[in-house]
Amino acid sequence: MNALNELEVQVLLFVQENLRSPALTAIMRCITVLGNGGLIAIATTLLLIAMKRYRRVGLACAASLLMEFLLVNLLLKNIVARIRPYVVSDALTVLTNIPHDFSFPSGHAGSVFAVAAVMLCWMPRKWGIPAILLASLIALSRLYVGVHYPTDVLVAVLIGCLTAIAGRALVLRFWPKAGKKAAIHSSRAA
Repeated sequence: MNALNELEVQVLLFVQENLRSPALTAIMRCITVLGNGGLIAIATTLLLIAMKRYRRVGLACAASLLMEFLLVNLLLKNIVARIRPYVVSDALTVLTNIPHDFSFPSGHAGSVFAVAAVMLCWMPRKWGIPAILLASLIALSRLYVGVHYPTDVLVAVLIGCLTAIAGRALVLRFWPKAGKKAAIHSSRAA
């Protein structure tokens, strides 16, 4: 096992031995399921597209989510081919369904941040801040349940934020009035 994997496994074992509890485990299992298959990210995107007031935000979320999926799930996971931490360390107990794809980067963390970062930048704080908090909980849950290394999650968060910027830029490029309307909505909510 290389030095980075060893260090990160030690972090996960620390979480397992010192932070896990029956109550927190029940909560984290529910939270991690929200990210399965991009469920919450896709549902939020579709809801925003369906709402006339936030349609352009939803389109930016869709663009961000698509870019994140292509980068994370189709490209990086297969190029890097990082083995999951529970395969590397027999001491690590997995608390959820065992994923069978590669570990790096986290699809759960990437997808939720791809949407939440758009919402944070382009919607009233009353929606953007809870979106980022939920995305953070989903990302942390992947460490708690033992299926990702910390760098898997950190890089996925970064990718999600970068695709959010790119998705928003695409919408502003093709629908220039989007920025003005979103700015009006944000200033009203502040």
